[in-house]
Amino acid sequence: MGRSDEIETPRGPARVDTDLPTGPASTLLVLGHGAGGGVDAPDLLAVRDAAVDAGLAVARVTQPYRVAGRRAPAPAGQLDEAWTAVLTALRQRHPGVSRWVVGGRSSGARVACRTAGAVGAAGIVARAFPLHPPGRPERSRAAELATGLPTLVVNGDRDPFGAPDPAPGVDVVLRPGERHDLRRDPAGAAGEVLRWLRTRGWVD
Repeated sequence: MGRSDEIETPRGPARVDTDLPTGPASTLLVLGHGAGGGVDAPDLLAVRDAAVDAGLAVARVTQPYRVAGRRAPAPAGQLDEAWTAVLTALRQRHPGVSRWVVGGRSSGARVACRTAGAVGAAGIVARAFPLHPPGRPERSRAAELATGLPTLVVNGDRDPFGAPDPAPGVDVVLRPGERHDLRRDPAGAAGEVLRWLRTRGWVD
């Protein structure tokens, strides 16, 4: 069952597309989009389909700047503020959910990492995590992954934004031949997410 509506945030309305499984879900996976993209990116849709089929609820969040028609992303603090407001509203909307997993692709993965502790997430699914700007490996964002929460990173091995190394609590899967968009095999990359969720015991 799908539902699309808007949730007010301090940065304007965000759009939330929610897909529910046929039965009750104890885990809800919340996904954000890349900086210039949307929640209909092929890899995010593949994760949604795999997760819902496995009995999870999935909410895809479109940031206010994209709802307003802008492509240039808002500053990080504003992204985090809007995301946190959406998570607060979703918790009120889904009182039966006992486990919240946050994530997204690229910029959305960074937002999820930065706010995971504040929103009470159980874990993080980071797809196409942009370790550094292209050609600037000295500007590493690896510290954003050090949340203390179980984290899965799924990146392409040809991603110009790089890929982080595995670390305690951070599992890294490199998809061969994939670049930043993870478009070659979205279903295969989604399967990595589902396998990881199962190893955590987060799939009913």
